[in-house]
Amino acid sequence: MKNSIAASIAGIVVNLLLAGAKIAAGLLSGLVSVLADGINNLTDSGSCIVSLIFLRIAQKPADREHPYGHQRAEYIASLIIAFLVLLLAAELLMQSAESIGGERREGGVLVYVLLGVSIAVKAGMYVYYSVVAKRSGAHPLRATATDSLCDCLSSFVVLAGMLLSQLFSLPLDGWAGILVAIFIAWQGIGILRDASSKLIGTAPDPALTEGIRDCILAGEGVLGLHDLHLYSYGSNKQFATAHVEMDASEPVMLLHAALDHVEREVQKRFGVEFTAHLDPVDLNDEEMLSLRERVCAAVEGMQAGLSVHDFRLVRGEKVKAVFEVSVPFSCPKKDGEIEEEIAGIVRTLGDYQPVVHAERA
Repeated sequence: MKNSIAASIAGIVVNLLLAGAKIAAGLLSGLVSVLADGINNLTDSGSCIVSLIFLRIAQKPADREHPYGHQRAEYIASLIIAFLVLLLAAELLMQSAESIGGERREGGVLVYVLLGVSIAVKAGMYVYYSVVAKRSGAHPLRATATDSLCDCLSSFVVLAGMLLSQLFSLPLDGWAGILVAIFIAWQGIGILRDASSKLIGTAPDPALTEGIRDCILAGEGVLGLHDLHLYSYGSNKQFATAHVEMDASEPVMLLHAALDHVEREVQKRFGVEFTAHLDPVDLNDEEMLSLRERVCAAVEGMQAGLSVHDFRLVRGEKVKAVFEVSVPFSCPKKDGEIEEEIAGIVRTLGDYQPVVHAERA
């Protein structure tokens, strides 16, 4: 986190220097595109200040009101940055549109040098922010890295517009400013979409999910697992839960110790706080095992992606076949339709009362 804060401070200083130089050059030369690029850098300084504030908030430990910590403050910072960027884009678009059709203005050698230096500096900042964000997992720095890359492109557009304007003797400054505004708006929409998705809750990284699954299955006495869910409360605050199937004939204390070991192993390898729920499987119930095998084959044959888990027989006046079915989000059928169709299959396999629960996964 210290590297993230240092990166934010460095960004504030560099962007203020670039902004001051470009705004002065734009005012002196009358080039609205250069002025727009300078204001863009000034807004970047504000974005770095927002990142710095919220990174400090994200560092706060968990408390009574926020038992899972404050790391989601990073996503709020990204949303604020996105709104600032979009506001700037709208303002620059209006200014650039008003300047179209005006007289052609040229920048001196210093303006060209300034833009070239800006492109090089912003490219370097993009690499720097990307490396620090990857190491620290700080979401605002990923947004700032994207911002720096777009700044590099926008400065290049301004420079290209000036060169073409001088080469063809055309007033292209306003059009270059519009392109800069479009670049800025594009980056703002991207940051907004990414931060919003994170706050709503996105699907976990498939590689992480598979890694945790393999780690659990490698645990002593583990027969299978289902209902593996991952929850994120920030880039470095993740939780996972799963139902782990184990032999019901084993002593419960032994099973508990084995699950404790699996939980610690997941925490150690992936930095994810894992909680396991024990699902005992009676390996001596031949009727249940036979029926489960037939039901699984029938269900998996209905549609790709369907799978049966937590299968058990509850014996009473009538034997109940109780189980859950994982349904992919891509399946167009409603859960009720799937449950009824599978229940019909179970009834054809014997005198059983099916209790089916479909869940999306």
